[in-house]
Amino acid sequence: MYSFGRGYSNIPPVTKNLIIINVIMLLASYTAGAVFNIDLNQVLGLHFPKSELFQPYQIITHMFMHGGITHLFFNMFALYMFGRVLESVWGPKRFFLYYIITGLGAAFVHESVIAIEYFKLISVISPDELQRVTDTGYEIWAQRQNFTHPVMGQLNGILNISTVGASGAVFGILLAFGMLFPNTQLMLLFPPIPIRAKWMVIGYGALELYLAVSQPGSSIAHAAHLGGMLFGYILIKIWRKTTKTLY
Repeated sequence: MYSFGRGYSNIPPVTKNLIIINVIMLLASYTAGAVFNIDLNQVLGLHFPKSELFQPYQIITHMFMHGGITHLFFNMFALYMFGRVLESVWGPKRFFLYYIITGLGAAFVHESVIAIEYFKLISVISPDELQRVTDTGYEIWAQRQNFTHPVMGQLNGILNISTVGASGAVFGILLAFGMLFPNTQLMLLFPPIPIRAKWMVIGYGALELYLAVSQPGSSIAHAAHLGGMLFGYILIKIWRKTTKTLY
């Protein structure tokens, strides 16, 4: 069992550098907005592939962008608390690979869910309405407005909203911690009660599944969180079959 007393004064290199990069990117986004009037979250955040704003590099860069200090803090706090433990067990290379794969898996699941919604929407609007969204949607969106037509408005949001954050990889890390240390006692913040890691992970997973189904238009990418956990589970299962290790 890993001792939680270790590592507080010496964060492993991958965990430390990931935190540093994410903090730098948030500061860069504030600077770009204030000085150059550039929205880095629109440039580096992940857009739906059918959007004119989509660029292939966004598949990676969106994982290092955040919507604000609170968003960044909770992701980096979880990365620090659980990521350093996993990196100490797995080593930096395997931990970094896990982080990237779960982040990419989260993006894949999120975009797959959006694709289903996209094709459902374009099937119920006319070609003229679709063309209006394509031609003028971004200009309207940039003015913080949207179409009053509900379907056109939803479609315009899909094409212009950017997805940012390390949450998919972080949920993958939570899943891994629960699988490797299922009986470790953790103290929740709200409510402040102890809980075993495995029950925390199951609870988070169930909550995210409920929210993904009940709030499909939410600004929080619940499907991405589930995707990070799903790909993390698959990867750990593969490693357990192909490597001679307890973990």
